[in-house]
Amino acid sequence: MTDATLTTAPELIRAAPELPDLLPPIKLRGGILGFVRRHPAIAIGGALVLAMVLIAVFAPYLGTVDPTALAPTRRTREPSAAFWFGTDMLGRDIYSRVLYGARVSLTVGFSVALLASLAGLIIGLVSGFVRWSDGIIMRVMDGMMSIPPILLAIALMALTRGSVGNVIIAITIADIPRVSRLVRSVVLSLREQPYVDAAIAAGTRTPMIILRHILPNTVAPMTVQATYVCASAMIVEAILSFIGAGTPPTIPSWGNIMAEGRALWQVKPYIVFFPAVFLSVTVLAVNLLGDGLRDALDPRLAKRL
Repeated sequence: MTDATLTTAPELIRAAPELPDLLPPIKLRGGILGFVRRHPAIAIGGALVLAMVLIAVFAPYLGTVDPTALAPTRRTREPSAAFWFGTDMLGRDIYSRVLYGARVSLTVGFSVALLASLAGLIIGLVSGFVRWSDGIIMRVMDGMMSIPPILLAIALMALTRGSVGNVIIAITIADIPRVSRLVRSVVLSLREQPYVDAAIAAGTRTPMIILRHILPNTVAPMTVQATYVCASAMIVEAILSFIGAGTPPTIPSWGNIMAEGRALWQVKPYIVFFPAVFLSVTVLAVNLLGDGLRDALDPRLAKRL
C-alpha cells in the first residue's frame, strides 16, 4: 500500500455518502395506518367503544333533554326533526333516554369486568399455585357454574332492591367462577415451568413467586377475558332490566326502554329499535376489541401479523 493511498483513505471515508436507514423503528415504518392494517379488529372495536364512551360522557351536550321528563301531549310521536328517535307512551324523548342509557350499560359493563377480573384473578392464583386449596375452591366454583349466570343474577337481585350497584354485584358474582377457572388453568401450566422450579429451589417465598413469575404471565389472557365479561355483563343487565329485575324504571337504561316499548312493538317498533341497535353495536364493538387483543397478544398469531 502506497503513501498516497494512506493519505487519501480518510478523505474517501469522509466523502462517502451516508446510507439511509433501511430498517427504521417499527413505529416509524408503521404508524397509525400500519397499526390499523395489522390489527383492524382492535382499531374498529376500540373506535366504536370510544365513541360510545364519549356519547355517555357528553350526553347532556348532544341536544338532549331531561330523559325522565313526562309530556302526555306528545306521547308516541314518530321520529322527526323535533324528536329524532320519537317519543314513548309517556311522551319522553327516546333520543335522550337512549344516550343517557349508554351511561348505565357502560358503567355496568366496565365495573363488572374490573371487579370480576380482580376477584377471579386472586381466586385463580391461589387455587392454581397452592395445591391443597385447589380442590376446595374449585368445588365451590363448580357449584356456582352449575347455575346459569342469568338465573343466578335474577336470584341475587330478588334478594335486594333494584339499583345499578346491586346489578353490578349480582352480575359480578355470577361471572367470577369463569374468570377464576381461566386464571387457574394458566397458573397450572406456569407453575411447572423451569424458572418457577428454580425460584422455589432458590428459597423464594410463594407470594414473591406469584407476583414476579406467575402474575405477569396472566395479564394477556385476563385482558382478553375482561372484554368478554364486559360484553356479557351489558347483555345480562339489559335482560334484567327488561324483565323488571334490574335497574328501576326511573333510571333510563336500554333494557328498561325496550321493556316499556314491547307492548307497542307492532305499531311503534322504533321505541325498541333504537336502544336495541345501540346495545348491539356496543356489544359488537367490545367483542371485536377482545378478538383483536386475543390475536395481538398471542405470540404465535402475532408473528403472522
